[in-house]
Amino acid sequence: MKIFSGWRRFAFGLLLIFLVTHLFSVRELNNSKMVESRKQLNKKFDHLVLGPAAGQGMSNRLQCQGSKALNRTHSSNGRLGVDGSIAFVTVFTIYNSSVDKLDDKSSNTIVGNASYNKVDRSMAVLNVFINFIQVAMPQSEVIVLTDPVSDLSVHRHRVSLYPIQGEYSRDKLMLQRIRSYITYLDTRLHKLSQNPRNITHYIFTDSDIAVVDDLGQMFRDHPNFHMALTFRNNKAQPLNSGFIAVRGTPDAILRAKLFLQEVLKIYVSKYINASRMLGDQLALAWVVKSKPHFDASRFAKTVAFSDDIGGTSILFLPCALYNWTPPEGAGQFHGMPLNVKVVHFKGSRKRLMLESWNFYSSTLDTADMLCLILGSGRTKYDF
Repeated sequence: MKIFSGWRRFAFGLLLIFLVTHLFSVRELNNSKMVESRKQLNKKFDHLVLGPAAGQGMSNRLQCQGSKALNRTHSSNGRLGVDGSIAFVTVFTIYNSSVDKLDDKSSNTIVGNASYNKVDRSMAVLNVFINFIQVAMPQSEVIVLTDPVSDLSVHRHRVSLYPIQGEYSRDKLMLQRIRSYITYLDTRLHKLSQNPRNITHYIFTDSDIAVVDDLGQMFRDHPNFHMALTFRNNKAQPLNSGFIAVRGTPDAILRAKLFLQEVLKIYVSKYINASRMLGDQLALAWVVKSKPHFDASRFAKTVAFSDDIGGTSILFLPCALYNWTPPEGAGQFHGMPLNVKVVHFKGSRKRLMLESWNFYSSTLDTADMLCLILGSGRTKYDF
């Protein structure tokens, strides 16, 4: 009996060891699966992954079958009747160029048939930005405001560099952008005082946008605004600073300059801790909403409206048309309006911007390209 009892204890011990080992293995397996799942979620794809295009069956929305447009986008013929030329202005600089230009292919990224290092990637985005403008608005100028010490070289027709002294570090770039806009507007005022008939309207934008329709209609259909901002239905950040238009008259340039000076003052005094990102948009919203009796509920509708903010006549344009963001941003639930004019590849969408240009170059069809963008899904394409 004692021998049998000892054997039972031994067998029970073996069973216990087996169960503990098995449970530990299952737990480790589950943990490894969770880690792998997180890696998959955070993975940045090196190719486009198309999904269903939002807005199917909705009127006045682009309808797509894959990357083929089933209806056509509306072209505005916007330059007709516009008094003055139009120039696009963007702030752009290059970081760590001496390091990135080393022949280290380990960190290179492939998009289509091209290989990019960090400097190449930034320059590719800038060049595609220019490409889209020159297709949609071939008579427009592009002015690149940049750090005088930046090793930046752009040899393109109707493109010029305009160095402005300032602090262009990553942490201060958004702050510097407003300062550069103010400085540039000030120089335009001086030029106009010498030649008041030389009217040029200005559109200040991020360099990661694609202009897909002529924007001249904006100045023709709304002849009285000093500057234009784009808005979305977002309580904390209703205004996006990636698109700001300024009419080219002396009064409008002066009023826009004074408005941006007020935004800069609020930026520095209230939102300096957000100087790397979002501070400019928070400051814009604060200046606009601080106007007594300003009706912020208008931001919930995709209808343009005007208001006087501190003496500056501001035209508020819906992001859905003038600052539309691919899936993961404004507009993804309701598709893409047929008359969209600007696509903003902000955040993790830079690769998609280059892929879109490559697709357009092979098809020369804007509507099909917009279907490619619309169906790109919520995948992380940034590099």
